[in-house]
Amino acid sequence: MTFPDKLNIPEDVLDIARALDQAGYEVWCVGGAIRDALVGAGAGGHPLRPADIDFTTSARPEQVQALFGPKRSVLVGVRHGTVGVLDRRRELHEVTTFRRDVATDGRHAVVVHEGVTLEEDLARRDFTINAIAYHPFRHEWRDPFGGAADLEHGIVRAVGVPAARFREDYLRILRALRFAARFEFTIDAATWAAAREAAPGLAQLSAERVHDEWFKGLGTARSVAKLVQLWRDVGAAAIWIPELEHAPPGGTGYSIAEANRDPRDPVLLTALLCANAGPVLERLRGSNAEIGRAQVIAGAPGEPADDTPAAVRRWLAAAGAAADDLLALWRLRRGADAPWSGTVAETRRRGDPLARGDLAIDGNDLIALGVPRGPRVGQVLDQLLERVLDDPSLNTRERLSAVAKDLM
Repeated sequence: MTFPDKLNIPEDVLDIARALDQAGYEVWCVGGAIRDALVGAGAGGHPLRPADIDFTTSARPEQVQALFGPKRSVLVGVRHGTVGVLDRRRELHEVTTFRRDVATDGRHAVVVHEGVTLEEDLARRDFTINAIAYHPFRHEWRDPFGGAADLEHGIVRAVGVPAARFREDYLRILRALRFAARFEFTIDAATWAAAREAAPGLAQLSAERVHDEWFKGLGTARSVAKLVQLWRDVGAAAIWIPELEHAPPGGTGYSIAEANRDPRDPVLLTALLCANAGPVLERLRGSNAEIGRAQVIAGAPGEPADDTPAAVRRWLAAAGAAADDLLALWRLRRGADAPWSGTVAETRRRGDPLARGDLAIDGNDLIALGVPRGPRVGQVLDQLLERVLDDPSLNTRERLSAVAKDLM
């Protein structure tokens, strides 16, 4: 692969590098944006995002903070040599001091040696494709481990000794799977063997880090099926998401074309791959909203009894907030809209009543009609809703009052 003569880095991002350079510090662009610029637009057609551009520098964290001041600098990882710096658009960029991890615990660096060279800094990175640096003013490239060649040949290869890289941080195993699925790359044989051998160490990771990596993988993979197969084959699924072992053969055909039409939804895809995504997201310490949504999906009926308007209304009433997710799951599984999706749209367009709150009368009206206070009020409302789901034209104050009197 031939390096481009120049990367078009936005001026507001260059301002950060310029301030460091003019203060006498060495500064290089690193991170996923540099890798993706070499790949093209990145997997999935995502353009190069200025927010993804990070810097590595000879400046120490306290020097970075002093240079940009409290209004522009944020402590995002100062104990590991990283300071977040805001550009003029208020986008945060990580500025990390050249470092070499002296000791790690398999989850993160516990001893960091600062003040090393750029080459030493690149040597402690995970994969060759991520160990490439670009100088924003001299337009020079540093690629001491052949990352450009691996990008050209579609290979995910650990920097240096693969086993050592994974022992430093077991999350790198999952990152290798993500990059392979995202770019449709092959994992280098030695790197793959080391990943499989080190896989038991994944149990040491925090659930939150695994959650983030799983969601990133689902959000970027060209083939979700490939991502799932890699998780199975390396041993990650057995440790963190054993439900994936029972996913349908081939996982899902969710393609990059579908991803461009419908933005990736990690919660929905987890529900697609696992019969009950609620326990999975609980295990991964997902948010309450993610877990609750998964539970609602699992507890709702997957489809109406038939395609008649009354059956579809009853399904919408039972599915509640999960209805759109269930329609999306049908489309993902079968590659076509559900046969009743048109009826759903028409039902919503008309505003047909689907819940107690949609009824033309409420509990106070029933009490005024003589229904005893207490559970009986709710029971009558439910009976009225059943009638209205069959025949929406009943949903007037007068007609429901008459029906309610008959039920008393």
